[in-house]
Amino acid sequence: MLKLYNTLIRKKEKFAPLDDGKVRLYSCGPTVWNYAHVGNFRAYICVDTLKRYLAYKGFDVIHITNITDVDDKIINRSVLENRPFREITEFYTKEFFDDIRKADEYPKATEHIPQMVRIIQQLLEKGHAYKSEDGSIYFNIASFKDYGKLSHTKIESLKAGARVKQDSYDKENAQDFALWKAYDSSDGDVFWETELGKGRPGWHIECSAMAQCHLGDTFDIHAGGVDLIFPHHENEIAQSEGASGKKFSNNWFHNEHLLVDGKKMSKSLGNFYTLRDLLKKGHKASAIRYFLLSTHYRVQLNLTEEALRGAQQGVQRINDFAIRLKSIIGRSNDGTSNTEKSNNGADSEKTKDPASKEISSAIKKTEKSFEKEMDDDLNISNAMAHVFDFIREMNVLIDEGKVGKEDALMILDTMKKFDSILNIIEEQGELESDIQVLVDAREQARKSKDFKKADEIRNQLKEKGVILEDSKDGVVWKRA
Repeated sequence: MLKLYNTLIRKKEKFAPLDDGKVRLYSCGPTVWNYAHVGNFRAYICVDTLKRYLAYKGFDVIHITNITDVDDKIINRSVLENRPFREITEFYTKEFFDDIRKADEYPKATEHIPQMVRIIQQLLEKGHAYKSEDGSIYFNIASFKDYGKLSHTKIESLKAGARVKQDSYDKENAQDFALWKAYDSSDGDVFWETELGKGRPGWHIECSAMAQCHLGDTFDIHAGGVDLIFPHHENEIAQSEGASGKKFSNNWFHNEHLLVDGKKMSKSLGNFYTLRDLLKKGHKASAIRYFLLSTHYRVQLNLTEEALRGAQQGVQRINDFAIRLKSIIGRSNDGTSNTEKSNNGADSEKTKDPASKEISSAIKKTEKSFEKEMDDDLNISNAMAHVFDFIREMNVLIDEGKVGKEDALMILDTMKKFDSILNIIEEQGELESDIQVLVDAREQARKSKDFKKADEIRNQLKEKGVILEDSKDGVVWKRA
């Protein structure tokens, strides 16, 4: 039974989708005016972990992530740099897709202007919105009795007619917010001619339109970082429910902030990093991913060099274990590798050593423990502790010679199940033919006890990015 914390009710509750077996999930995506920073990626990885675990549980997940390609930041950059806004948004959209695994769909705000206009018209008709003197249209938050239910914002002290036109502001400035911004010269060439007049949408209405267009008036989960609870998600609820009269999202899933060296990430502090910055510092993408997902999503995460090195060690441990299992799977009953048998012209059909009860029992126990923790609001930290205990236990059995080929296949299948959520096991692929020739030549040199030549070939392979490790399981290779 999966339980998720719902920000709307401030507690964990049993997750049950609106449609049996099918989950409709919306998560806030990037505003494409600059490179996404590592804090953004925590949000993307947290929702990806949620999506993957829902799929692990057997749900059919429809995941929508928006692309905000028109807002204040984009327009300001366009005007400052004297560049067409679409040139900026198209570039950073491409860069975003280079960085992240895609959702099912990535609708763009600029492709949903008619849907936004329709919602705003509904709000005007129902008395939830009004037009200001300059032609802009604002949502009247006093008209929506449930305003503040997500963020617990109190609006009793709101001054009648107080308005805020910018997209971002804090709780202390809770005021009527812009749905449609009438054109002025500061917008440059960014405007649409619509029934509402010449102008552009406010940021908040964009997500409501895209979510409802692709997932319906009511859907299962809306996800994002805690920084979006107010005003963005609060305003989404007000305008969506004000227009449709229906509940917007059943569950609100929010991840906590990412800190860097214990401080809020900031360019002025010199601790502001994009994914590219971390890769240039020598950190592997898989280690960055594992670092971002390995702490509970509702706990603040502190990015340090030490933490990233620890994440790399964890990733390496899992991948080394997978390589060791594949080495066992590649062996035949007489201890020679499939490669050696093939070279000798012998039959390389699968061995039939049965999986032991001890290993089967350990697999069932680990899967049950892993799922119990993940069912408890995605408690990934505790879940991974069980995985590493399993790896340690299996390595002991391998050292004792108790793991046969069929056992290794079962264990590897179990690790791949966990990796359907983690996505960090690296596929080694097949060795290139020239590399395989060198590996075979080194093996022949070792058998002939020509250790000098064996070492020379090992070094030659290392220069080509292939590392060899000699073990009781045979020779194991891996990419550097």
